[in-house]
Amino acid sequence: MKLLRYGAPGAEKPGMLAADGTIRDLSGVVADIAGDVLTDEGLAAIRALDPASLPAVRGDTRLGPCVAGTTKFICIGLNYADHAAESGMEVPPEPVIFMKANSAICGPNDPIVIPRGSEKTDWEVELAVIVGRRAKYIPEADAMDHVAGFAVTNDVSERAFQIERSGQWTKGKSCDNFGQIGPWLVTRDEVADPQNLGMWLRVNGRTMQNGSSRTMVYGVRHLVSYLSRFMTLHPGDIISTGTPPGVGLGLKPPQYLRAGDIVELGIEGLGEQRQDVIAD
Repeated sequence: MKLLRYGAPGAEKPGMLAADGTIRDLSGVVADIAGDVLTDEGLAAIRALDPASLPAVRGDTRLGPCVAGTTKFICIGLNYADHAAESGMEVPPEPVIFMKANSAICGPNDPIVIPRGSEKTDWEVELAVIVGRRAKYIPEADAMDHVAGFAVTNDVSERAFQIERSGQWTKGKSCDNFGQIGPWLVTRDEVADPQNLGMWLRVNGRTMQNGSSRTMVYGVRHLVSYLSRFMTLHPGDIISTGTPPGVGLGLKPPQYLRAGDIVELGIEGLGEQRQDVIAD
């Protein structure tokens, strides 16, 4: 099942993608794609609906972030060995955790906005895990019971802010429109193996990233369990699990985004995004 949110920024409505590719409105059934809707019981209730009985939505309608009610946008750094190598860093002995501000979250096709003073805005295709049930101190064997589903995200990063300006990475990750997520939340029953998904990203039609979640150092189950030791995970929380190689920072010479560029990215079975790059 593919769930989504559509409409103007800040006024999105819940929806689902029907098998025929049409968007169907869920606003008469649920308030949003958030909270208890993300539990197994909530998802089962939506799954039992006949999509044809729901109002159709115009196909050119803007898609918003595919999940609402996010209390935390948690990111995992250096979680692909080959990406760590291109960044000139060691594979960490435990997951590297940093946060992206919730104000960075935007729709999958909303523009990437280069912040003022930026010269090193970079791209990162990542597999996002959407939490569906409260998780605290959970064993790895039970981790997937707390996952509602998966989505594509672009962990846009400003490398100078992140690396050269001292302090933590968060300020290089949290600018407005640095967290495109969607186009839809694909429920976990439709993802046979989250550790075997092809991932790609193009800039101006040129393939920059072409990897697979197979090369993650720490997999989804481990990450959900690990994070639950340090913070309670709530329905709607997003875990961005790291990126394969091919980011602008790792190129020789490095290459970064400029206004006028077009970024396209996707993950096998989870959909695609397209973003125009604009200056703030």
